[in-house]
Amino acid sequence: MKLFASIYTDEDISVLVATLLRAKGFNATTTREQRMLGQSDRAQLVYAISVERCILTHNRRDFERLHLEYTTKEQHHWGIVIVPHKNPQEIARRVAILLDTLTADEIANQLLYV
Repeated sequence: MKLFASIYTDEDISVLVATLLRAKGFNATTTREQRMLGQSDRAQLVYAISVERCILTHNRRDFERLHLEYTTKEQHHWGIVIVPHKNPQEIARRVAILLDTLTADEIANQLLYV
């Protein structure tokens, strides 16, 4: 059982969010750090799954569709977290609360809004 979920930020999320989460002790990385810039949403999710990370994104519409597709096909993912367009400090604050509240297993296969 993994206690804390690891985060992978989509390219539409400020890289500062990952930096702030790491400063709080969480495991976070970005599309830029993983050289995934410009990849499709599907490719981003597949990558996040391959490295056992939940994905953090502003892209509600496309990731809701992908979550539904995965759920329908009973495919596993490590969680999709949708955040509104806010400043990086507010996003990091909200995500930190989520990570302190739910375990990685509780986040897995969920579509969450913070």
